[in-house]
Amino acid sequence: MTAALTLEARDRLYAECANAISEAGADRESLFLARLVLLLFEQLGDEARCRAALAEALRELPVPSLSASPAEAGKA
Repeated sequence: MTAALTLEARDRLYAECANAISEAGADRESLFLARLVLLLFEQLGDEARCRAALAEALRELPVPSLSASPAEAGKA
C-alpha cells in the first residue's frame, strides 16, 4: 500500500490540478480529467483499488455552489 499524502502536498496538488483544468479549458475539461485518471490508474496498477476510488469520488462529490462560479454569480 502506498503512503498517504501530507495535507500540504494534497493542497499543492489540488492547486496544480485546478490550474491544469483551467489551462485545458471548459471544452476539454472532461477529456483532461479522464486522461489524468487513466494515467493515475496505470500508476496504481490495481483495478480493485481504482474501482474503489471511483466509488469514493462519487460518494464524496459535493453539490455545485453558485458562489463557486463567477460566471453564474454575475447572472443573479
